[in-house]
Amino acid sequence: MVNRVYQGVIVREFILAIRQRGEVLQPLLFILMVVTLFPIAISPSPELLSRIGPGVIWIAAILSTLLSLERIFRDDFIDGSLDQMLLCGIPLSLITFGKVFCHWLITFVPLLIMTPIFALLFNVGGHSMLVLLLTLLLGTPVLSMLGAIGVALTLKAKNAVLILSLLLVPVFIPLLIFATAAIENASAQLPYLQQLAIMGSILLFTSAIAPFAIAYALKVSQD
Repeated sequence: MVNRVYQGVIVREFILAIRQRGEVLQPLLFILMVVTLFPIAISPSPELLSRIGPGVIWIAAILSTLLSLERIFRDDFIDGSLDQMLLCGIPLSLITFGKVFCHWLITFVPLLIMTPIFALLFNVGGHSMLVLLLTLLLGTPVLSMLGAIGVALTLKAKNAVLILSLLLVPVFIPLLIFATAAIENASAQLPYLQQLAIMGSILLFTSAIAPFAIAYALKVSQD
């Protein structure tokens, strides 16, 4: 039953993504513009670019998350599908986890694929590039899950996008700190496993509580 629920949610989300491919492509295009224009706007010094590059890529990922989050539950809320999810008898936490997983696949897997190219633009190579990929692999699912909690809480709010930004950016900052610290340590040939372990712990903790927190927030928003 669980597998069928996930399959149904994933198929539906991908169909919606194909129909709304313009909105789906916006976050990736935003990241692409930031990453390609940033080296032009500052000094072309390879040392400077390699030092700031990972941070720029991470900031672009965070900002693109804010661009893409609203659509997770927006269409379901508008067309009444959210009410059906609440009444269908299937645990809402299962459905929300499937939707968040699809959001991560659609929004961040293209970023992970293109990260080596972006890293080369900033003269980030070798071991540092690998650690950058690992931090994104550990951190971007957390961005999607925490973002979904924020969206569920602000579903009926006026100026939801502004409230969402104010709510989520402070929550995302620890991830940014640990990610950039791990990459800096890797580039300086210092230990970085501690930062990766902390990010992994955050991912596991968020994965455990996020589906239930999202489901509860959606129920509260619909009351």
